[in-house]
Amino acid sequence: MKFSFKRLLLLGFGFFGISLLWPLYNSYVPIFLKDFNLSSTLIGFVMTIDNIFAIIMLPLLGVLSDQTRTRLGRRMPYILVGAPLAAITFSLIPLTRSWQLLWLMMLNIIFMNFFMALFRSPVIALMPDITPSEYRSQANGVINFMGGVGALLAFFAGKPLYDKNYALPLYVGAIVMVFSQMLVVLFIKEDEKYRIKTGEKIKFENVYKKTMVELSENLKDVFKSKEKSLLMMLLSILLWFIGYNGLETFFTSYAKFQMGIKESTGALVLGFFSLTFMLFAIPAGFIGSKIGRKKTMTIGLIVVLAILVGVFVSSLVIEDPGLLTKVFFVLFALGGFGWAMVNVNSLPTIVDMTVEEKVGGYTGLYYAIQLRLNLKMAR
Repeated sequence: MKFSFKRLLLLGFGFFGISLLWPLYNSYVPIFLKDFNLSSTLIGFVMTIDNIFAIIMLPLLGVLSDQTRTRLGRRMPYILVGAPLAAITFSLIPLTRSWQLLWLMMLNIIFMNFFMALFRSPVIALMPDITPSEYRSQANGVINFMGGVGALLAFFAGKPLYDKNYALPLYVGAIVMVFSQMLVVLFIKEDEKYRIKTGEKIKFENVYKKTMVELSENLKDVFKSKEKSLLMMLLSILLWFIGYNGLETFFTSYAKFQMGIKESTGALVLGFFSLTFMLFAIPAGFIGSKIGRKKTMTIGLIVVLAILVGVFVSSLVIEDPGLLTKVFFVLFALGGFGWAMVNVNSLPTIVDMTVEEKVGGYTGLYYAIQLRLNLKMAR
């Protein structure tokens, strides 16, 4: 394999489309559910359906795609099936709201989350598939940068579209997501060894059996191996994502009720964190390749911890809300740099702990272990 920046940019559209859809889903679906007079607790449970599918399906689909062989390769069939169906069910959400049919909306949400889970692991697994090990940090930086662009586009373009018609962000998001995934299918070619020749047939029973065996072996690698590096790495990822998602979920409430800062300002502070993360994603990959991923992630975690301590101390000593807000903007912007050093180098570290034939399974483990603990506040 050769490192190709152009090919990685094209692959980045896959992550771009996924990252575009989730902010729209998380921003507007809780509002739609409020129309049915559901409690905040129940809405919060509905918003964790994506995590339930992630925990169950991402490791399974990653391993299943490892075992799949078609004329298009081992990852592409899942994108071709999952992306269009996810887009259709996503675009139907505002229609079910207008029809005031809660059972239909819930059914639609469940299927939408299922179809999104169907192709997420295969899309991300394409990165290590087409990238040599020594370039995977840089490659993951490119992928995360494209994902950051998608998320920012959802936030900034979603509002004017929503103001015109509440359904527009979801319609446009669905179209853009499908288009971005089709770019991946059209321009990213998988290795010939993962394709079958015209006329050959796949024995799906064998694929299923192999998938169950490989999934079992992957879990044994994590928990029963004498070498505990993989287990410790996955536990580290779990812990720092618990911390990150707790911060992301409750910071606006903390800003409003404890600091006297408007919740919209608190959200903007988090936006600066995401912006600097996106801008530093590619440099963070190059740093990881230059000085080593472990050292880079360690430095990044120290930076994030220092920033959080700075936020806590400044909230105690600064009484002026205006000055405190400015300090928060600076600190969280710096925190985004540290978080990029951590996040960009973690996936390449995981997939480098296995062989090429198991990349999808380990990618699924990586994303499942994040859990993303969506303790989302209903809006």
